[in-house]
Amino acid sequence: MTTDAFQLYGTRAQEKPPVRLTAGKLTADLADGNLRTIRYDGIEVLRAVSYLVRDRDWGTYSPEIADLNIEQNGDRFEVTYQSRCDGPGEAKLIIDVHIAGAQDRLDFEAEAVTETGFETNRCGFCILHPIVGIAGSPATVEHVDGRTVETRFPDVIEPWQPFKEMRAITHEVMPGVAAECRMEGDTFEMEDQRNWSDASYKTYVRPLALPWPYQIPGSQPVRQKTSLIIRDAGSSEKRSSVFTPGATISLKLGTRTGTMPGVGVIVAPEEADATLAAASLLSKIAPRELLFHFDPDAGHGAEALKSFAAIAAVHNGRSTLEIALPCKASPASEAAEIARQMQIAGFRPDAILLSPSVDRQSTPPGSNWPDCPPLEEVYAAARVAFPGIRLGGGMLSYFTELNRKRVPAGDIDFVSHCTNPIVHAADDLSVMQTLEALPFITRSVRAIYGDKPYRIGPSTIPMRQNPYGSRTMDNPSGGRIPMANRDPRHNGRFAEAFALGYAIRVLDAGLECLTLSALSGPFGLIAGPDEPTEQGGRRPLFNAVRTLSGLAGASWQECVSSSPSDVLAFIALDAAGAKLHIVNLTGEERKVDCGALGGHVLLAPFAIAVLPLAH
Repeated sequence: MTTDAFQLYGTRAQEKPPVRLTAGKLTADLADGNLRTIRYDGIEVLRAVSYLVRDRDWGTYSPEIADLNIEQNGDRFEVTYQSRCDGPGEAKLIIDVHIAGAQDRLDFEAEAVTETGFETNRCGFCILHPIVGIAGSPATVEHVDGRTVETRFPDVIEPWQPFKEMRAITHEVMPGVAAECRMEGDTFEMEDQRNWSDASYKTYVRPLALPWPYQIPGSQPVRQKTSLIIRDAGSSEKRSSVFTPGATISLKLGTRTGTMPGVGVIVAPEEADATLAAASLLSKIAPRELLFHFDPDAGHGAEALKSFAAIAAVHNGRSTLEIALPCKASPASEAAEIARQMQIAGFRPDAILLSPSVDRQSTPPGSNWPDCPPLEEVYAAARVAFPGIRLGGGMLSYFTELNRKRVPAGDIDFVSHCTNPIVHAADDLSVMQTLEALPFITRSVRAIYGDKPYRIGPSTIPMRQNPYGSRTMDNPSGGRIPMANRDPRHNGRFAEAFALGYAIRVLDAGLECLTLSALSGPFGLIAGPDEPTEQGGRRPLFNAVRTLSGLAGASWQECVSSSPSDVLAFIALDAAGAKLHIVNLTGEERKVDCGALGGHVLLAPFAIAVLPLAH
């Protein structure tokens, strides 16, 4: 890597490169004790096999690994190590791991034991199947009682577990090659992780219907095993070509077209003063929408609304007030009180986006739904309190919650939700891979809500609110950790590439508005101390947001990439002419052949290129 890691990732800490394990046609990457990108004959079979321990807030432990031993000779490999998780107080969990790979089989065994007892929400194997090329395809599921069912991986995103009480699942990798994943030692089930924008179907241990957190008793070993068995019939049929790192990526013109969405910027009360002070920078971005966040349970009141009014007064576009309604009194009385405060503050937004505060918290499978007034009552109260203002509904959290608690479309003028890429994993590869899931999310929303006006955001790498625990995770050391309220990559070129890649992946959704940042603060575009950009300067993300904002309302045309996990592109056509926008989603240089659209381009890590087109 020739470019400084600090400029790319916002941190000088680099991820340790994985160790490539090879057994004939079977390969896997060993990273932090777990297996990633498991391929057979170059085709991804499993995205990951990991042994994970989760705390009571669903945070993932980063265990210390000791006595790591790796042996391989090309036809087989073997890995052993011991890891340790330090829980609250004196609680400790020791895990002994043995991994063995042959040309047609992979076994991952683990034994966990604690002398102290150990509290956890989950302890055991997590197996990820990829989604591209797998969604909607046939699968054979073997259940713990021995039953075998012929079924399919979900195409439209499944809100609840598609498969339960699993012992094994088999799918076709390519013509003539089948892969069986067998899980032993407990009962497994699968969830559709595309709900959270993870690019995977996740098979995990311990059904969610069972209580959590739970206690692992002292001195009682917990043994589990996951096996991958490859059955290759030796078909002579030509197999799919696989992109080789370093090869030239080709672009060609696609058939899909549409209109670029408006771009929004979110403003929270705690950032209102900083946003107003940076009004000149806001005007340079010229977003179509300002999304103001208002949460009475967090103490937001008339002063916050006055600040919002002052910002709206210097903004040339529209504004939306996002309200987390407490629903502790009647929705009618609470909405009326907010309307009264808005009138005093002189703040009249163009739209209201309303959600009961409790709906920001997830209701996992097997759990009881919390008390909440019917959404029909909530929306009716909003119509009375805010007459003549567009009313939006959906979730202030993520698509998961919208998919599980579907709002009555007839009562609202637009539907909205957010996404976050570090719910389950926060390594660089997993974060960028979440872009693969976005077309599935938007297609699922359209399957539910048809042509209802549709907004997404705020969607940022750092997490603003945790629906799955009591808090977001503080990140004072600037690490790559799940559910963190600050993430160093937001400050580097990684975020710029991620944002443009995000916008490209949702182009086909016909969004009304896409919000990818705040202006100031940890979710914003203005650099803080100890960042790659001088304090007070513009983070690289600024460039992507400004570009997308300037393209609002322009026509777009699809560009098809031969390796969309590495490079994405689209054409935008506005009054200034047609331009080809290309983004490198990787931390390595990529060579791009633009074909009939232009010549060859060499893209630096996470770089963006904009090429004018003559026709």
